[in-house]
Amino acid sequence: MSHDHGDGADHAHAMGPTADASVRTAKPTDAPAVGVVQAAVWTQAFAGRLPEEVVALFEAPAFAKAWRQSLESPPEGVHRLLVARAGEQVVGFAAIGPSQDPDTGQACGEVTAIGVHPGARRMGHGSRLLNACVDTLRGFGAEDLATWVLADDESTRAFLVDSGLGPDGAYRDRVVSPDGDTLREVRLVASLALEDSDVDGTEPEGTEPEGTETAE
Repeated sequence: MSHDHGDGADHAHAMGPTADASVRTAKPTDAPAVGVVQAAVWTQAFAGRLPEEVVALFEAPAFAKAWRQSLESPPEGVHRLLVARAGEQVVGFAAIGPSQDPDTGQACGEVTAIGVHPGARRMGHGSRLLNACVDTLRGFGAEDLATWVLADDESTRAFLVDSGLGPDGAYRDRVVSPDGDTLREVRLVASLALEDSDVDGTEPEGTEPEGTETAE
């Protein structure tokens, strides 16, 4: 839903709506920018849902460190981090990988995180990210797509549903703090078969939350 200036500052306000927009695979040097975006998105998404002391831990340097480690030593399997750019400025990110849910099968890919910086919303970056996730997963042979979203995050759920995903009835209570706080998540799915796939989108308001997890 980033800013690779290396100083951890929020520069989204400087980005104009006419900047060239694109999505590409992330590089380790993108980690600081992704960290800035994730900190902004997660803070907004979880404010009021988690204790303030937990939200205060969503800091760009910590997220950036985890992403850099993941990009430099990627886990086994098909895992990718994609970044949305306005010109040369990173303004969003999405992480994909194989679904870890035992009931989805080996041909199911998952969007494990997606976010666009609050200062860069409603410019199509979320749609481009989601479509890039679909194309990448389909290229690796995935037949289905799954993602998890907070049960009460109506804006993100609306974006995903409008993009062609739908609830399949699965839910989980994810532990999101050292004190055992939990948040209810629901799963949305879509087929990636070319003949019946209609995954497309406009723009997410938030993110597919993963608690304090930052790398897959």
